[in-house]
Order: sequence, then structure tokens, then C-alpha cells
Amino acid sequence: MSTRADILAAARQAFNEGGEAGLSLRDVAARVGLTPMAIYRHFENKQALLNALMMEGLEEWQRRIAAIKPCTPARWLIKTSDAYLDFALEDPRKFEAAFLLSSAASHRYPDIFLANRSPTVTLQLELVQRLVLGKRKAEDVLLTLFALSLGLVTLYRTGRIAGGEQKFKTLYKRAMKNSLLSLTASADD
Repeated sequence: MSTRADILAAARQAFNEGGEAGLSLRDVAARVGLTPMAIYRHFENKQALLNALMMEGLEEWQRRIAAIKPCTPARWLIKTSDAYLDFALEDPRKFEAAFLLSSAASHRYPDIFLANRSPTVTLQLELVQRLVLGKRKAEDVLLTLFALSLGLVTLYRTGRIAGGEQKFKTLYKRAMKNSLLSLTASADD
């Protein structure tokens, strides 16, 4: 393994143990057996290291979405929603790196929605476009679904939803399905 890969592996381990607050260049350097200044030969700063972790998280998210077999647009969107939930619960730190780290390199709304730079967003946007009826913009519907997903996961992760994991999964899936149905219906257009 290269020194850069060793640094990234140590950063991943530190992040897994303590999140963003638990990641320090001094600690990462100690884990790899380097001086803190030596890290700067491979990563410009702590933010560059966080960006690398974010990219790993986004690659994992993309892998999970790519594994979903094509089906009807509504079912496919439900499966992407379920994959998001599974990602959040099965690999919470990688999920956190992908969706919760503050980074200048992160995907931003509406640019990422409209620029076709994210295969997962592009797919989801295409699926929503096939379902949206009336005057709604597909990117607004997708943003609403994403906000609901992230909000529910965040509430659960911070202990603000009672009942345990299985009850949360049921609540999440019901909320996402109901939201998808209401956002793609033309009742108020």
C-alpha cells in the first residue's frame, strides 16, 4: 500500500471511531507512523482528507444504487429509498461521510441535480421525471424526497424517533412511499 493509502486508511479508522470531531491530522499521523507535517505531502489539509472520505462514501452510495435491478419508475425509486435507509443503518460512518460532512467538494443543490455529474442523482431525477404529473418540477420532487429521507434518518440517528430499528424502518418506508405518491399525483395541479 502507498503512504497516501495508509493515511486514508488511518483517517477512515479515526473517522469510524469518532466521526469528524474524532479526526485529527496529529492522530492520523501517529496511526501511520508519520510526523503530522508529513501528511501534507499527500493531503493539502484536514479538509482534503475529509473530502477523500466523502468521495469513498459517495462511491459506496453509487455502488448500492447500481446494484438495484431496473423496474417500474415508482418501484425503482422506492428501492433507491430503501437502499438509502440500508446504507444509513448498515454503514453509518460511510453514510455520514457521503451525506453529512461539510465540504466545498460536496454535491450542492440545484447544480448536481441539473448538471448530470452524479450518476445516482441523474438516475433518480430521470425516474421522478417519468412519474411527475402536472406542474411540479422533477428536481423539486426529488429534493423533497431527499430531504425527507435525510431528515428521518437524522432524527433516528439522534434518538428522536422511538421504537427501535424495525419500527423506524417501517415508519421510514411508509413515509417515503406516501410522500412519493403524493408528490407525483396531480391532485392539486
